[in-house]
Amino acid sequence: MESARHPCGARTFGPNHTIADWRPKPARAVRHAACRAGGTPAQARYNYSFANQPAFNAAAACIDAAAPVLAADMAARRRARRRHKGLLVNPRLNLLQPYPFEKLRALFDGVPPSPAHAPISFGIGEPKHPTPALVHEAVRASLEGLASYPATAGTPPLRHAIAAWLQRRYGLPAVDPATDVLPVVGSREALFAFAQTVIDPSRTSDASQPPVVLCPNPFYQIYEGAALLAGAQPYYVNSDPARHYACDYGTVPHDVWARTQLLYVCSPGNPTGAVLGLDDWREIFALSERFGFTIASDECYSEIYFDERNPPLGALQAAHALGRGFERIVMFSSLSKRSNVPGMRSGFVAGDASILKRFLLFRTYHGSALSPVYQAASIAAWGDEQHVRDNRREYVEKFGIVTPMLADVLDVTMPDAGFYLWAQVSRTGLDDCAFARRLYADYNVTVLPGSYLARTAHGANPGRNYVRIALVADTAECVEGARRIVQFCHSL
Repeated sequence: MESARHPCGARTFGPNHTIADWRPKPARAVRHAACRAGGTPAQARYNYSFANQPAFNAAAACIDAAAPVLAADMAARRRARRRHKGLLVNPRLNLLQPYPFEKLRALFDGVPPSPAHAPISFGIGEPKHPTPALVHEAVRASLEGLASYPATAGTPPLRHAIAAWLQRRYGLPAVDPATDVLPVVGSREALFAFAQTVIDPSRTSDASQPPVVLCPNPFYQIYEGAALLAGAQPYYVNSDPARHYACDYGTVPHDVWARTQLLYVCSPGNPTGAVLGLDDWREIFALSERFGFTIASDECYSEIYFDERNPPLGALQAAHALGRGFERIVMFSSLSKRSNVPGMRSGFVAGDASILKRFLLFRTYHGSALSPVYQAASIAAWGDEQHVRDNRREYVEKFGIVTPMLADVLDVTMPDAGFYLWAQVSRTGLDDCAFARRLYADYNVTVLPGSYLARTAHGANPGRNYVRIALVADTAECVEGARRIVQFCHSL
């Protein structure tokens, strides 16, 4: 007898199966049938048929007889889930807030976008420029690497390529590829995992209080989640528009600094686009030396800027310029924005060799290693600057057109770097959430409310009444989206 197959492709009955095989596990048989059929046991009996096969009638009878067993089994499972609800997960997960894009989906729930307009999304910071051909070629040429497990530390050629790029980009005199750099599977997972490596909940100036992780506000949400799941308390330092969106670290109380073990810095900033200068880094380094915390410098947007003569200053570059080493400094970088390869999830960390040694130990157990194929493609990408300059030219063109268009109706200026506009919408009479919701409904344009990227701290949410506009699509689409925003603002 040939095997019968359900339309989904699963084998339902065959020469190695007998009706006797079904009887000891009737509940599983019916569950299988019901799931495949997407309905009740009665529907399962119909859909789980073995047309023109002698065994059908007996098998169907077995399924029908098993229905009460299935009902009892499912009831028992529901009772077990209720008994164990909340007991078998890390309780710190309950501290995590919904991610901004989950909040955005809830905001748009039940809101039909205008059918008169094609959708334009300025919500997610996902580069839409073409991936450079050299990356495609490197991937195709290294597919045999799929047959090998990758090393967590990366290949020596990749580490050398990263070290060479750091020396070229930041003018660093020497970067040891064996100790000073570590490839990672994108900066997102590395920024999260780093806190798990450097936070020691048992070591704090006040035994009754958890350690502190400082982060800018608004901020990349991974910083908060990393702090909470490492057993630390996030402390938000609000960005100040009057200080070009810089954080005023002078407002942080001494007792908070004394408990601080990790400081997240984002330069160029997400979402503000602000870049730290040498004096900013001097202050941060002095605080680190005084209180002993580690600096995690998120520099994922460092290669998208608008003046070729003035690239953003990096943490390691600032340390070198100020005559200090890399002690307690680790920078995070990525190819996603620089080379338009977000799907590769390829990046690196660099800095304090003693910290990286411990981070490698954590990652060895954590299980993240960059695919050999993507390591080869990353070598090609880090070794080429022409595609990066071409990429920047597209952003210069877009921002040069869109920023003045939007400045007529919103309070917005050119950022220092990055691909976001951080636009204040108060003059429209709407808050950031109402602005985003109505813009989506009326013109099918998506922007992200700024309050979703920040937390209320020290009496204010610094993202409120702002929206983040990600100019990641091609120039024509960005200009069309800006035109709709202008039209929307004029309609209010």
